[in-house]
Amino acid sequence: MGQEGTKILELGIGIVLGYRRGSNTQYPRQVLIKVIENMKKRVDNLIGAKVLVRDKYGNRYIGKIIRVHARGKNNVVVAVFRRNLPGQAIGAEALIYYTR
Repeated sequence: MGQEGTKILELGIGIVLGYRRGSNTQYPRQVLIKVIENMKKRVDNLIGAKVLVRDKYGNRYIGKIIRVHARGKNNVVVAVFRRNLPGQAIGAEALIYYTR
């Protein structure tokens, strides 16, 4: 149980791969996450879920999955974070969940 009676439904675990980037630009608010364990059959069903990443200092970064990367073939999704994710968080574990 979360705050004030909200239920947390854990959907999976992923690993932060890095920032979404193009040939000339890097988007530090948008991060690629490789989904390792998934309670849903396809990563398309994870769109709209929240993501929690903790770094080695104990800081929490909360984001949201907005789309699938590369048509979902490699189980990679794109998540947007409220605060930019630091570079030290690349390779960290990400918890994917819903709140109700």
